[in-house]
Amino acid sequence: MEIILGSQSPRRRELMAGLDLPFTAISIDADESFPADLQAGDIPYYISRAKAHAYEPQLKDNQLLITSDTIVWLDGHMLGKPHDEAEAVEMLKALRNKTHQVYTAVTLAQKGQELETFVDRTDVTFGDLTDEEIAHYVAKYKPLDKAGAYGVQEWIGYVACTEMKGSYFNVMGFPVHLVYQALKKRGF
Repeated sequence: MEIILGSQSPRRRELMAGLDLPFTAISIDADESFPADLQAGDIPYYISRAKAHAYEPQLKDNQLLITSDTIVWLDGHMLGKPHDEAEAVEMLKALRNKTHQVYTAVTLAQKGQELETFVDRTDVTFGDLTDEEIAHYVAKYKPLDKAGAYGVQEWIGYVACTEMKGSYFNVMGFPVHLVYQALKKRGF
């Protein structure tokens, strides 16, 4: 059985490689819009499945597809990927001195089988960040490809993350402990 990781994320590819299982990484072009009434973990659940459905017709009998999606949830609102540096700065200002949730959904797809999807949640608390620190991070690290405008594995995670309840790797965008358990159940 061949594992296919349907993700452009270098972080997901790195984390998947850490499981010491051979896999092929591909990009999937999928509609990532979602119904407006979805909340919190239901959003990445929906998008992860949409990614799997977009690639499903190409799946072969000997392939297992893994797709994923991550969002940051703050005070009842989703923070996706910022469109520009100004929006990244505003997101980070909103996150300082607060606890937010990171939700990541993972979907496993095999030809002729029902999709399996699970969602992981991590609560992350940021301490105080000055406007100058936020500007430095955005200018240097360009977090436009990251939900909530930050990568916990980067400088901002070192200086701002004061507390975390749940998986660190989930915050990076891929709950590898759950992926490993799902693959183990499937005989990998």
